[in-house]
Amino acid sequence: MSRFRLIKAVLGPLLRVLFRPRVEGADRIPGSGPVILAGNHLTFIDSMILPLVTSRQVFFIGKDDYVTGRSLKGRLMAWFFTGVGMIPVDRDGGRGGVAALMTGRRVLEEGNVFAIYPEGTRSPDGRLYRGRTGIARLALMTGAPVVPFAMIGTDEVQPGGKGLPRIGGGRITVRFGEPLDFSRYEGMDRDRYVLRAVTDEVMSDVMDLSGQEYVDVYATKAKAA
Repeated sequence: MSRFRLIKAVLGPLLRVLFRPRVEGADRIPGSGPVILAGNHLTFIDSMILPLVTSRQVFFIGKDDYVTGRSLKGRLMAWFFTGVGMIPVDRDGGRGGVAALMTGRRVLEEGNVFAIYPEGTRSPDGRLYRGRTGIARLALMTGAPVVPFAMIGTDEVQPGGKGLPRIGGGRITVRFGEPLDFSRYEGMDRDRYVLRAVTDEVMSDVMDLSGQEYVDVYATKAKAA
């Protein structure tokens, strides 16, 4: 049994007991081939919940800080996150975005599922912020369909993205939308107008799925302000 299957077999039932997650539309994720999952990001545990509610293993980018801790907690985090599909990347500096993009492209070209939060960071206030165009570039470079998803209630279970999740803090829902096909834009992954249009279409579906208020500003700018 792979580490992913082991983690899912052990933690999946525990997750269902503790947080009673409701999963809607998981059958919309294609059973094979490259797929991009694109969704909102409310709190730290989003990346713990998502891999445990999908039938296919999900790969995603994470801070390399999550796997470099030497304490018992740090080692357990590294074991869990690398086991469920996190690929550590140093995202600081000018090359961080390029490294993340190339990593996602490799994962998709190998026929796997790659998850991304187009906002680029956790929402500072529960609203949905403007998506960054890396999601569009990735979809157009690989031809992979994009399945939008929404995390609902995770910020009530873990407010502020810090500390241990609260048992009984609310019910979590993970909702998947219909796959989006952007093959009509093949070869246009350098056209900034096309990239923005694709990104906005994805974010519009995420907004519909999550019910969040949309803010046409990057979340990083909102946090800085």
